[in-house]
Amino acid sequence: MPQPIVLITSASGRIGRELVALLAKGGKFTIRACCFSDNKADSLRDLGANEVVKFDLNDATTWDAALDGVGAIYSASLDPMLEGHLAFCKELGRRKDQIDHVVRISCMGADTNTASYDAAKHSSRAGAGIPLMLQHYWWGEKALIDAGLNVSVLRNNFFMNHLLKTDSDNILGEGWFSNPLGSARNSFVATRDIAKAAFILLTEGPQKHADKFYDITGPEPQTMDEIAADLGKAMDKSLTYRAQTMEDFERDFGSTRAEFFEYLSNGFYCRCSPDFYNITGHKPTSYYDYLTTKGASGETGLEELWQGNLWKKGEDAMKEAAAVKG
Repeated sequence: MPQPIVLITSASGRIGRELVALLAKGGKFTIRACCFSDNKADSLRDLGANEVVKFDLNDATTWDAALDGVGAIYSASLDPMLEGHLAFCKELGRRKDQIDHVVRISCMGADTNTASYDAAKHSSRAGAGIPLMLQHYWWGEKALIDAGLNVSVLRNNFFMNHLLKTDSDNILGEGWFSNPLGSARNSFVATRDIAKAAFILLTEGPQKHADKFYDITGPEPQTMDEIAADLGKAMDKSLTYRAQTMEDFERDFGSTRAEFFEYLSNGFYCRCSPDFYNITGHKPTSYYDYLTTKGASGETGLEELWQGNLWKKGEDAMKEAAAVKG
């Protein structure tokens, strides 16, 4: 009997690569990995993908070949792809008799059914509402739920690998980084842990995990000075954190990202969830261990830190996505 086919969207991303490698070792699925660029195909096959298909959320002509015979889906998309994801969910709904399970990557606090947000208590700026990025994540979940699919959601804390990418040149050259988080503590999460949780959810299936929402965090909440100490130790280099005002950060990266960082600075992401342990039986990966040990795809977090980055100083990467309505 042929193995069920699992479609891995964003397969060349940090979580996707880890998941492909884990699924290949698990041996229970035929792994169909999606890629946007042909130059990623060979590396995905090297990680264990059985098939590689061209896939673009904004190009519906690529969907049929990707979905042919698929029974399970790992769903992940960057914020600028939100509109394409919402359209893709409608297509999945038309195939709900075929697709048994969808595991969606999301963000802690994505909806107010499982987390309460009161701007009068939890925002340091008058009139601030739920950050638009969190609304986007909820729309991404809800579109799958409304399509009538069996959905499992991993709501993750802020990714360790995204935390300092915008300052990689400063870190390498001058030994410092900046952001507005200051002394706020956040339990940053390793992307390899998210991939491990996704692997188990897909393997155990919807019978155990459908209609479940899991918060995935790191093992401890850390300040920026503590992050600097861990990164400096991993690099064998003296590093310092320079506090930045929220106004300067907003000028650098736009209002949508700034309001999310304000959310981080007001304590919502300091909690350490037991969900990763309850899913995997293992403690979450610490920031230092993430930096210095290899994941399933063969890279350390430190090696990955210098790779591509969506967020570039002086550009608002969320400008178009901010206009999308859920």
